[in-house]
Amino acid sequence: MNIYLRLGAALAAVSSLSACATITRGTQQKFEIKTVPPGADVTLSTGMTCKTPCRLKLRRKEEFNVHIEMAGYQPVDVQVESKMHAGGGAALAGNVLIGGLVGGVLDGTNGSLRDLKPNPVEVTLVPIGAEPAAVAPAEAAAPATTEAPAAPAATPQD
Repeated sequence: MNIYLRLGAALAAVSSLSACATITRGTQQKFEIKTVPPGADVTLSTGMTCKTPCRLKLRRKEEFNVHIEMAGYQPVDVQVESKMHAGGGAALAGNVLIGGLVGGVLDGTNGSLRDLKPNPVEVTLVPIGAEPAAVAPAEAAAPATTEAPAAPAATPQD
């Protein structure tokens, strides 16, 4: 009976390690916030604060808002989303097939298959009273003509 207990414990340990993305990617990622000019105060909706430029380690599965402000500049808010990592769906399916249901559920729920976007957050602060830089729409190109220019009209000769 002792051998069955050891075998069961070994199987439980192996199945808990089958969460491939959890092991290789982790549930947190490095996250950067940069501003021009630097030195802006940053407050995340999660309660974290920093001064730009700053590097944080954040949970992959939590979406949040970044509020940036600096004296003399207009405040900026940036929404950061938690999106499926490229290839994350295939990794999850492979994990379920090879690693088992426990690994698939763990990777699928703990955020290890996700990425925070945008990352880095890069913002150029606009002075108070100034208009934000507008991007001019591309001008429509004039249609090309394939006709030859018209010849001058002939004048009757006497």
